[in-house]
Amino acid sequence: MLLAFAILSWGAESEQRKIGKRLDAAATVLGEIMITPDKAIPGPVLKEAKCIVVVPGIVKVALGIGARRGKGVATCRTTSDWSAPAPVGFREGSVGFQVDGKSVDLIMLVMNLDAANRLLSSTLKIGGDVSGTAGPVGPNVSNNPEWRNSEILSYSKSRGAFAGIDLKGAALKQDKSATIGLYGRYIPFGSILSGKVRPPADSATFLTAISKYTRKALGG
Repeated sequence: MLLAFAILSWGAESEQRKIGKRLDAAATVLGEIMITPDKAIPGPVLKEAKCIVVVPGIVKVALGIGARRGKGVATCRTTSDWSAPAPVGFREGSVGFQVDGKSVDLIMLVMNLDAANRLLSSTLKIGGDVSGTAGPVGPNVSNNPEWRNSEILSYSKSRGAFAGIDLKGAALKQDKSATIGLYGRYIPFGSILSGKVRPPADSATFLTAISKYTRKALGG
């Protein structure tokens, strides 16, 4: 019994360490994209985002044509700031091209309340539940308002050769084991993202990065 308890405790600690590293990696990805002049998310776009999902290191799970998978975190706007982070799993259908298993970092902005409510329900399918397109870049996005018609906008950063990312068919789902690792118990997606849960200490770096760039977009 002691051995079984020790194994369970080690597993819980291991999951907590992994989600802590995932949160830090998500903060790094956001920072790297935001400081790249020609790839940064424009302020007017970030200003209108209802939720932000960051998935560091999406990888192809099969050689040639195959799905990509990754694990990330999501946060949504609340009446005061941003919610505690909710761990997510990402799966994308076989589109695009990737070389030698190189990974792609992905940021998704949820742009309206209908799409945000789909996310809060713990599962969201792009192209089925909501529409998704590549996000605009550059200083003149206000002159081209077509991006406002999309429910999900995506921004990606490749560490290797990659010919674009098409989110059609991609799905987000709550990562339950990581949720338990982060909070010590299972908490429904909606409760976390609606601001009913206090952010854990491990999320400080990630939420600080989110607040930094969204406040800058608001002119703060």
